Amino acid sequence: MDPLSLASRIASSGLDVQETRMRILSENLANAQSTGDTPGADAYRRKTISFSWELDRTIGASRAKVAKIDYDPGDFVVEYDPGNPAADDKGMVKRPNVNVLVELADMREANRSYEANLQTVKQTRELVSMTLGLLRPGQ
Repeated sequence: MDPLSLASRIASSGLDVQETRMRILSENLANAQSTGDTPGADAYRRKTISFSWELDRTIGASRAKVAKIDYDPGDFVVEYDPGNPAADDKGMVKRPNVNVLVELADMREANRSYEANLQTVKQTRELVSMTLGLLRPGQ
């Protein structure tokens, strides 16, 4: 496989994992205030994502893959809110273990990584196009 095509495929794997990462982060942000439906029920639990590099024998290079989507085992934030439908008999409500600032920072990083991979794909296409232009007769 030629180096330009290889670079494009590796960058496209980066696009795939960053898209999945942004989806998970969006779910976390959307549920940052989601409590349980019944008294004493658990709140939304933050999702996490792990990546790995796997050898793709068809291209002869490693590509980024989503290794695992899991749940953050961190403790829920518990606060006193007796009027909440999710409050237990002591008036305590479990709030999600989502830190909005952390999620926003991760989202920004994922977005920048996505943009970098997208730029790599664009540059690779431009180089292929320029190469083909040089190979045309009369150019």
